[in-house]
Amino acid sequence: MNDRKVIPSLRSIADLDRATAKKARASWQMFTIMAEFVEATEYLSELRPAVSIYGSARIKAKDPYFKLTEKIAKKLSDAGFAVISGGGPGIMEAANRGAHRGKSPSVGLNIELPHEQSGNAFQDISLRFRHFFTRKVTFVKNSDAVIVMPGGFGTLDELAEVLTLIQTKKSRRVPIILVGAEFWQGLLDWFKNTLETRKLIGEKDVEELIQVIDEPDEILAAIVQFYESGKDAKAENERTKAKSEDDQMFYL
Repeated sequence: MNDRKVIPSLRSIADLDRATAKKARASWQMFTIMAEFVEATEYLSELRPAVSIYGSARIKAKDPYFKLTEKIAKKLSDAGFAVISGGGPGIMEAANRGAHRGKSPSVGLNIELPHEQSGNAFQDISLRFRHFFTRKVTFVKNSDAVIVMPGGFGTLDELAEVLTLIQTKKSRRVPIILVGAEFWQGLLDWFKNTLETRKLIGEKDVEELIQVIDEPDEILAAIVQFYESGKDAKAENERTKAKSEDDQMFYL
């Protein structure tokens, strides 16, 4: 018979001072997370209707997509929609610039990063986040539509997050509009030809969840038409059917 392995207990090998410090940091982190949710709720709970605009921080002011974003945001703001961006440079700044010149609030959800991110000067409401996930929850919870401009990993992460939440009915249905048909075509082809063909997503997920529109007037019309047609109410009824009130508290 083999001798049993003797595994020392964690307590006997742990550096107690280090463990205590780590626990204290974790506790403080939980408080900062709660504080971010509370502050976001306090400032944004009565902001509706609002549209979030995602996109790259690296796109410069001379880029056509920067100018297009500014035009879209101004049109939405004049139509009564608050515009929410990540508060930084690039597409985020373009969104805030356009909204700031419009009639509705320009909102920035700024993230603290060791590089890249610095807040732009066109925010009527400016919130700061240390944690990406609280920031993403704040975006989704307060958005009546999502517009996705060209971007990199961060933009793809935000797009995937909102698609997943809506697909799994963890979040209410809102319009998701990709701007830049040429830019997004490769990703959409991959969704259809790889994910859908292999049955890794639903047969109608792409058509039902995503629209591709490049014209500002058409973007505004699509958002308004979505709510006037009652699609949001139908989707919400399907999502919350047979769920108790307590269960619904955990849904966005």
